[in-house]
Amino acid sequence: MRTRRVLASLIAVCGLALAGCSGGTAAQDDPNAAIKVGVTPQPHGEILEYVKNNLAEDEGVKIELQRFSDYNRPNAAVANGSLDANYYQHKPFLREYKSERGGALHWVGGVHLEPLGIYSDKHDSVQDIPEGASLAIPNDPSNRGRALNLLQEQGLLKLKEGAEQEAEVRDIAENPKNLEIRTLKAAQLPRTLGDVQAAVINGNYALKANLDDPLALESTENNPYVNGVVTNPQMQDDPRVNKLVEMLQSQQVKDFIKREYGGKSVIPAS
Repeated sequence: MRTRRVLASLIAVCGLALAGCSGGTAAQDDPNAAIKVGVTPQPHGEILEYVKNNLAEDEGVKIELQRFSDYNRPNAAVANGSLDANYYQHKPFLREYKSERGGALHWVGGVHLEPLGIYSDKHDSVQDIPEGASLAIPNDPSNRGRALNLLQEQGLLKLKEGAEQEAEVRDIAENPKNLEIRTLKAAQLPRTLGDVQAAVINGNYALKANLDDPLALESTENNPYVNGVVTNPQMQDDPRVNKLVEMLQSQQVKDFIKREYGGKSVIPAS
């Protein structure tokens, strides 16, 4: 009997713990509570910190930031309700995430673009990249295709007809300089510049590595890779989330982004 009582107590405690984990944030029950927003530290955390310190109080919105070092946990946290929103990703990544992992996630609005850039420690222009050069690009599907399209825009290769956002290395139809294309984790790419002739690097990782002189940047015109705010069904109509996006899209924040990042690694969405 004593064993049964202990077991029942343990089950009850576990049940309460699970209920607490799935109960959502205070914001979902209290319209005056702070909203919890997940971000990657740079630049998203810096931009949202600026909003929190300079705009949020006047709008009557309390913001609690939670910083993440990877690209999957912020979506999982929004989907399970432990976060109210996140700000760190673009639509193609969100589609890829939902296709692979599921989750009720809702795009709210775009804020800024982190253009991919071609960087090199060895050359001063794209034209200087020699025959047989090794180039490193991101290995995740959305950024890999994006990088290959940038190399195509710069005349370094040509992709097969119909290969678009999720192009792979095998989709290269013409490679006039016989370039060796290496695919690596996006976060590792700045560290490869000593070993390759050039690398295609995401804006946030270029920023973190203090890379500020790209040989080329992808075009911002009609660019689908704008980073924005994502939320869940419980919060998608909440006025605090809408105000969050309005603040992030404000002229004051656009001016901050231009001033802080110099118009290269981070660019306000139009």
